[in-house]
Amino acid sequence: MIGVFDILLVGTLLWIAFGSLNENKLFKSVVMFIIFGLFMAIAWIRLGSPDVALAEAAIGAGATGALMLDAVGHLRSRATPYPTGHESRESDDG
Repeated sequence: MIGVFDILLVGTLLWIAFGSLNENKLFKSVVMFIIFGLFMAIAWIRLGSPDVALAEAAIGAGATGALMLDAVGHLRSRATPYPTGHESRESDDG
């Protein structure tokens, strides 16, 4: 029988996934992705796979989340997030 906790867990996972994909701010989207990974680890524990849950928490939420936060930090330090064709032509003429 499906418990109330399992139904809430699935609803929370769907809500976090939808929010992470539709968020305009990169930092908030990455934080929601990390939270999604932690809730996925809880879901794997509920499914009886503690080894997959540990890997999800370590790799999915931990390492990947840290790399994404670092990438967002590098994007914030730039004046423009992505180089345009006009900027690259100016530096080549230099």
